[in-house]
Amino acid sequence: MNSRERCIAAIKGEPVDRAPVFPLLMFFAQKRLGTTYRQFATNGRAMAEAQLNMRAKFPLDAITACSDAFRIAADLGADMVYPDDKPPFAARPLVRTRADLRKLGKPDPLSNGSRMADRVFGARAMVNAAGAECLVVGWVDMPFAEACSLCGVADFMLMLVDDPALAHAILRFLSTIVVDFSLAQLQAGVPMIGAGDAAASLVSPDHYREFALPYEQMVVEGIHATGGLVKLHICGNTTHLLNEITRSGADLFNVDHLVDFKRACGLYGRQNLCFKGNLNPVADLMQATPDECR
Repeated sequence: MNSRERCIAAIKGEPVDRAPVFPLLMFFAQKRLGTTYRQFATNGRAMAEAQLNMRAKFPLDAITACSDAFRIAADLGADMVYPDDKPPFAARPLVRTRADLRKLGKPDPLSNGSRMADRVFGARAMVNAAGAECLVVGWVDMPFAEACSLCGVADFMLMLVDDPALAHAILRFLSTIVVDFSLAQLQAGVPMIGAGDAAASLVSPDHYREFALPYEQMVVEGIHATGGLVKLHICGNTTHLLNEITRSGADLFNVDHLVDFKRACGLYGRQNLCFKGNLNPVADLMQATPDECR
């Protein structure tokens, strides 16, 4: 059983020879390639080389085409900042009003020179190099997380209360772009899309049900329609959302170390759902001795 087979079998609930090793490595991978984070985030070849280097050095079963949450925002025209030592970010919100939203066109995820196309290129390079043996995972951010990138986290959170109709308009607009971005990576050969929605961990169950869940479901349905798998990645303490998260339809659920492991086991186990976690990457890995880490 190779790494790809091991991961897919585990996700489908089939017997495996051991639990897959499936970390999300970004800074760790970038530093060990000896490149800057700016290069890692802006050059798909460098991102692919960093991930493949991790696969060569460690017994990983999956590698992921993930570097930052501002691919779509950049292609929509956000004024971007690209530091050497941390992920890119938007210098200022791109959307504050309906008029701002109306100005935006729908970008082509394969447009030459776009940040989305750069990730697709990196994902394809990873598939070509290791896809037969290893699970190569593409990456998008879910519409709620994308809206926070487009509007600013605090401003979008306020919008949920002050102007929910505009919030929904932004989320609908972004959903089709996220699906298109996902399909471009699936067409590049990845069998699974990782979908981040970290900002959703900050909202109440009621707001999650209204503003995050329906759009997660839309993205998952779009990916499933073409035969792809979905990993839903919501870092942070999602204890208050665990029941809601399972309704997204994803195939694999990330469980942060802030979530009680036994509670996650019980919830996902009762629903026959696959999840991954929940090591603390700082205390259990970065700050641990080699023996503790083992």
